[in-house]
Amino acid sequence: MHFIQWAISPWGQRVPIHIAWVLIWVAAIAGLVFMVVHAIWIRYFAKPEEFASTAPRYAIPKEVKRHSLTARLFHWIMAAAMLVLLFSAFLPKIGVRFDWITWHWIAGLVLIASIIFHLFHATFFMDFWSIWPDRIDIRDAIRRGLRMMGKPAPLPQKFAKYPFENKMYHLAIVFAGLSVAITGGFMLFRIHTPFLTRNPYLFSDMTWGMMYVLHGLAGVGLITLITAHIYFALRPEKLDITKSMIYGAMSREEFLKGHDPARWNVSDQQPSSETSEAPLLDREPGTV
Repeated sequence: MHFIQWAISPWGQRVPIHIAWVLIWVAAIAGLVFMVVHAIWIRYFAKPEEFASTAPRYAIPKEVKRHSLTARLFHWIMAAAMLVLLFSAFLPKIGVRFDWITWHWIAGLVLIASIIFHLFHATFFMDFWSIWPDRIDIRDAIRRGLRMMGKPAPLPQKFAKYPFENKMYHLAIVFAGLSVAITGGFMLFRIHTPFLTRNPYLFSDMTWGMMYVLHGLAGVGLITLITAHIYFALRPEKLDITKSMIYGAMSREEFLKGHDPARWNVSDQQPSSETSEAPLLDREPGTV
C-alpha cells in the first residue's frame, strides 16, 4: 500500500503531493484500538499502583494550585484550534463538503499564535523544565516496566507535578504540533489571505510536496494523539488532573494520592483559609 501520493510536475519531475487519505482511517482506528486495549488492561489485568514511601516534611495546603488562568486559557484555545484544524482538514476527505479552507487557515493562525505565546510564557513565567522527563522519571518507568513483567525491581516514587505519561505525551504533541504549525505557516503562501501575498513559487515543487506530506503525517498523527488525550482526560483515575485544568487547583487529598511533595514542593504556595491546619506529612516520632 502506498502512503504517499505522487504526481509529475510540468518539468517532468516526480514529486510528492500529499499523504494517502486512507491514513485518516488508520489513525482513527489506532486511537480506538488503543482506548479499547487500555480499558481492558486497566479493568482485568492492571494491579494497584504502588509507590516507594518518602518522608517529606512539607505543609500541604488544603488546595494545591496547579495551573494559572493564563495556562488554562492557552490550553483550551489551543485545543479548540486543533479540533477545528482536524475537522476542517479531514471531514472534506470523507465526503463532508463545506468551505473548509477559510476555517482551516484561521484556526492555523490561532494555533501558531498560541504556540508562540506559550513558548514565551513557559520560558519566562513558568517552570520550563517541569514538563520534560528527568532522570527519576526514566528510572521509575524502567522499574514499572520490570514490575509489570513480574521481575524484581524497587518501588517507583510518586510523580512530580506532571506524571511521566503526561510528559511523554507532551513530547509527542510538541513534535506533531510544531510540524503542522511550521509547515502550515509556509503553506499560507499558497492561498489568498488578508495577511500575506500569495507566492506559490517560494519553494520548489519537491520542497512543497515534502512539506505537504509532513503536514499530512503530523495531522493524522494528531488524530490518534488527541483521541488518546480525550480518553485519558475522561478516565475516572485522571479526573483530578482534568478538573485542575478547568478550575486551576486540586485538593490536598488528590495531590497526595499521586504526587511526591519532595519532587513538587507546594509548601510555598499562598495558604488557603485552612492551610494552617494542614499536617506535616510522615512526621518522625517525637516531632511536633
